[in-house]
Amino acid sequence: MIKIGITGSLSSGKSTVAKLISRNKYPIFSADNAVKTLYKKRIFTKKIQKQFHFKNTRNLKNKIKNLIKKDKKILKKLEMILHPLVRKEMGEFIKKKKNNKITIFEIPLLIESKLTRYFDFVVFVGAKKNIRLRRYVAKGGNKKIFTILEKRQKKPSKKIKISDYVIYNNKSIKSLKKNIKKFLKEILLNVRSNT
Repeated sequence: MIKIGITGSLSSGKSTVAKLISRNKYPIFSADNAVKTLYKKRIFTKKIQKQFHFKNTRNLKNKIKNLIKKDKKILKKLEMILHPLVRKEMGEFIKKKKNNKITIFEIPLLIESKLTRYFDFVVFVGAKKNIRLRRYVAKGGNKKIFTILEKRQKKPSKKIKISDYVIYNNKSIKSLKKNIKKFLKEILLNVRSNT
């Protein structure tokens, strides 16, 4: 199994890149989707409620966002709860998909969480900051939250040094597809040489 880890800056287009690499042929593990699933589990929401002293579990994500705006340390506390659970989900996904030739993992904090050793290839998705901020706000995001989350990540230059491959997403979808086509050629050559 070839494991491709996709990471990148905030709102750089990691999900789009993962889908384009997958082409509905290869399974994708999304850390963000794993987090969304956790928020639907009562045992998790109760844990968050207790940790951050909320009266109830209604609008939990908004409550946390408001806390993060006031105190950046809240993000670290939240990650300490989330990350082990997401890692467990990832382990279960690997077991289930062990017979697939290629599996794709979209993990925003892949490098920060020191997960590079789990992957055969680490792909960094890059885009200019002004483009990313525009995308983030267009999806209903808040500029202050963008800045806090951005500071939580390593600088793109450091991530690029650690990554095996860089895909830039500053232009059109057509341009992005061309970049991915080149990358896939290299990956598939690697798969053939390993089989």
